[in-house]
Amino acid sequence: MRLEAKAVVVPGDDIDTDVLYPGAYLNVTDVETMKQYLFEGLDPSLRDELGGETTALVVGANFGAGSSREHVPQAMHAWGVRFLVGRSFARIFARNCLNLGLPIVTCAPAAEAVAPGSEIVLDLDEGRVTVDGEVFPIPPFPPFMREMMASGGLVSWVHGNLDATTRVV
Repeated sequence: MRLEAKAVVVPGDDIDTDVLYPGAYLNVTDVETMKQYLFEGLDPSLRDELGGETTALVVGANFGAGSSREHVPQAMHAWGVRFLVGRSFARIFARNCLNLGLPIVTCAPAAEAVAPGSEIVLDLDEGRVTVDGEVFPIPPFPPFMREMMASGGLVSWVHGNLDATTRVV
């Protein structure tokens, strides 16, 4: 799986989900409506930089700490964010992203090499992030994870892989 996108840099470390998507909007369940509140407590002008299916978010260390909010990756996905590259991610945030089919990659050197608007290519099969032509190695995603990402996340993968003889209790 090879993904290409333009970088939108979210500056800072230890950015938590409470500022990425404030609690006042947690009652919103429609993802198209959710997206208007992404970055609301951090910097709403970041939404102006998101551009359809062509965006990669580049973040600092411990991104997504705080509350376990699926709203953040759901809103990112609704904006067309294709993947995230960062110095490090909070564990629950990382899992939420992967479960929703939003690839994330921890690669501090790549994140530090990015400037706003940089062209980024993420190759999950070969294990590399390319930033404006400079290649940074990462561990390749395991086959199951690549299949899950291609399916659109864990729930979609499960639905696509259940057969008539499978019984879920």
